[in-house]
Amino acid sequence: MTSEETVLARLGDGVLRLTLNRPDKLNSFNEEMHLALRAQIERAGRDPQVRAILLTGAGRAFCAGQDLGDRDPRKGTGAPDLGHTLETFYNPTLRLIRALEKPVVCAVNGVAAGAGANIALACDIVLAAKSAKFIQAFAKIGLVPDAGGSWSLPRLVGEARAKGLALLAEPLMAGQAEDWGLIWKAVEDAELMNEATRIATRLAGGPTLGLGLTKRLIQSAAGQDLDQQLDQERDCQRAAGQSADYAEGVTAFLEKRAPAFRGL
Repeated sequence: MTSEETVLARLGDGVLRLTLNRPDKLNSFNEEMHLALRAQIERAGRDPQVRAILLTGAGRAFCAGQDLGDRDPRKGTGAPDLGHTLETFYNPTLRLIRALEKPVVCAVNGVAAGAGANIALACDIVLAAKSAKFIQAFAKIGLVPDAGGSWSLPRLVGEARAKGLALLAEPLMAGQAEDWGLIWKAVEDAELMNEATRIATRLAGGPTLGLGLTKRLIQSAAGQDLDQQLDQERDCQRAAGQSADYAEGVTAFLEKRAPAFRGL
């Protein structure tokens, strides 16, 4: 399987739809899929035709994390350097998702385990099929949460729940994940992709600069005091106010019509 096949990409209506495509392995990551996903996110950052990303998985899983077949200790290859794996593959992808100033919608269509769960949680709006479940599976194999999990979990659900999820490694169903604030919404399985596509298409038709600046502000808030955040709001609002989309938004409001944002 080539790297192009491990991640399917389709661009339409401003939405770059990316599908993790190793369904026989529950879309677990190998090196080819890492590189293919990273290349597509980098493409999204460069291509003005891409105004939102929709990430999902093929088959019955979203992503089961790392392909442990590549880590079999019975092969006698010695202990792996998992720090190198994170620094070379997972961490660049997580940083790209967070830094991309375009919305990233994730449709979790099945199990999201280990790093697969945490890549989903790095996205901006996460929807999940009601049958889907999130598993911080690391404790089951003697590891710690990675792919940003130790950072995102306590911020999303608080320290007590984050520790419970990480230490017990028990599945969390999508409905409970919504109730806890881990994800945006749990939807009926049959409606997942329709709802995710609707949201991604709506975002792709929005004021791209303003949405990207909003993402930046919200992500930076936890690490800043009020004065720092006010200064950053000022700077971002100055930039947004000079955009063509702001002018279009105000004009549309005054003319009592829907705005036609161009992402400029």
